[in-house]
Amino acid sequence: MIFLLLSVLSSSVIFVVFKLFDRFKINTLQAIIFNYFIAFSSGLLIDNQPLNLEKIPSEAWFPGTIILGFLFIAVFYLAALTTQRSGLSVVSVATKMSVAIPVLFGIFLYNESTGLLKVSGILLALTAVYLTSIKKKEGITIRKRNLIFPLLVFFGSGIIDTTIKFLETTYVAEADVALFTSTIFAIAGIIGTSILIFQGIRKTLKLSWKNVVGGIALGVPNFGSIYFLVMALRTNGMESSNVFPINNVAIVMTSTLLGILLFKERMLPKNWLGIGIAIVSIILIASAEQWMN
Repeated sequence: MIFLLLSVLSSSVIFVVFKLFDRFKINTLQAIIFNYFIAFSSGLLIDNQPLNLEKIPSEAWFPGTIILGFLFIAVFYLAALTTQRSGLSVVSVATKMSVAIPVLFGIFLYNESTGLLKVSGILLALTAVYLTSIKKKEGITIRKRNLIFPLLVFFGSGIIDTTIKFLETTYVAEADVALFTSTIFAIAGIIGTSILIFQGIRKTLKLSWKNVVGGIALGVPNFGSIYFLVMALRTNGMESSNVFPINNVAIVMTSTLLGILLFKERMLPKNWLGIGIAIVSIILIASAEQWMN
């Protein structure tokens, strides 16, 4: 459970850093690209094995890290488009509701347990994510022509989590978790760098040191969010169909509370209701886990 808690805390710190990006006018794309290299370096620092770059392409999990690297950049870009066209709440809901994909994947492919407590907890978790994420009284509205973007964010985010689960279960040895995680970030960073080079060729690139600082601040918790999630998935007795919903709903709940404490964000009654439901959902899913064990 400690790895799951550390993953939630890391992801919640990411929320705080993104809020500070807006305050200090940091270019989000540049900071995210720099962050990938910091995340890569963080993994190398905690990896107990000597680095052998020639060995990485021969690893069975390497093709999967290329897919994940592309997805990291693509989902980020789609999330940015969705935010511009439909608002931040839509992105938040699409991203966190995507937990349904890896949950179904775990239940049907790995024959993970189901039961009244667990199913009730998962359904309540999805409800909590929606209620906590909506910051307007009227809810969310999406124009039909813009519907494709949150749908792509939903499926992209779900595929990322599902792919991580598949790779860590099938190919990644416990000693390689840090290297596996670092490689994903390295590939995403290389792809992102090619975007910056393209912007430079078009003479639309304006680099700033504050964007580098933003990337450093984001990189360490970003690495932690993935690394600790993988370690949580590898914990004996922890099924992925329990880990993913608890992780997602706890991130939403913690991020919302941090928004209140640090940024004086206002809460609607339905947001508070969402937090209450989130707590109940975590208790139900955790109870189901204990019951099965």
